[in-house]
Amino acid sequence: MSEIELKSQQILKHAIETEASDIHFLPRKHDVLIELRIHGYLYELDMIPIEQSERMISHFKFLAGMDIGEKRRPQSGAMISNVSHQEVNLRLSTLPTPYQESLVIRLQPQKQSIRISDLSIFQESTNQLSSLLKYESGLILVSGPTGSGKTTTLYTLLQAAKKRYNARIITLEDPIERPNDAFVQMQINEKANFSYADGFRALLRHDPDILMIGEIRDIETAKIAVRAALTGHLVLSTVHAFDAPGTVQRLTELGIPIFDLKETLVGVISQRLVRIQCPTCGSSCTKQCPHRHQPKQTGIFEILVGISLHDTLIHGSRQHSRSYKTIEDFILQGIAAGYIPQEMPKGQIRRYVQP
Repeated sequence: MSEIELKSQQILKHAIETEASDIHFLPRKHDVLIELRIHGYLYELDMIPIEQSERMISHFKFLAGMDIGEKRRPQSGAMISNVSHQEVNLRLSTLPTPYQESLVIRLQPQKQSIRISDLSIFQESTNQLSSLLKYESGLILVSGPTGSGKTTTLYTLLQAAKKRYNARIITLEDPIERPNDAFVQMQINEKANFSYADGFRALLRHDPDILMIGEIRDIETAKIAVRAALTGHLVLSTVHAFDAPGTVQRLTELGIPIFDLKETLVGVISQRLVRIQCPTCGSSCTKQCPHRHQPKQTGIFEILVGISLHDTLIHGSRQHSRSYKTIEDFILQGIAAGYIPQEMPKGQIRRYVQP
């Protein structure tokens, strides 16, 4: 194993061990700073020479099937790596800068056994998420900023649907985020002129029960998701929006008529990831504590269904839909239960709720 391969493996191993979600290669004038994003915060890992960074970035690009010679345009790629006997899906993104390329690697451990009940410490939320799978057709949207856990929620719902109904699930992604043998997964390939529209026409001929469209990012994918739901399929997808009502607003801004949303939209999920502590011991558990193996983060879900969703579609205003619990409501509930630190409202709460 070469020096670059060894260094790359060491960085990946450290990132996995510290539960980092991203690795950043930040080019500077005289060196390159490597940072890890851990539970939403960036931490400095190392500073390496520019030449070593160039070779390491080329190494990662080669493994991900990216063009090593192209450094003037942004690129993206994906690969699966085995790190510390754990299979990890890596998504790579490069950007040109005045010094050299900047690289960000998103790490997604392949955890196939996540249950809906594992997504949040709030049973009310997990019960609502599970109940969304009762629909045989319609559109379910998951929204939130980058790093909020949308992909995990989406795949967990799909896995639960597969187990519950033995449904034929087909995904259309760009790229495939988490390879799963239980699904039929298609990847968009713009270079081969294989677009979302091409994939949609193909998958409808493949007798699906449930469809997953990776992300609604433009009018084309929005129309495809709605059309799929109108054909009698259950469709799941993600949207970048601040909260659940904002997700509805985002679709209307893309040109989807309210009438079509009334016909197809059955649930909107907005979520955040929040770091939690033991309600008994605080930040560090004793060996005897029954909570010592609990996760360090939990999902906070704001879910629009039923009357609340109907009111939002009719009135288009958050004031008419306060019959549902917001992200802020759950954060305050977590503080009262001792899972979230008391200082949360004065400090970090602004990161999760609108001022």
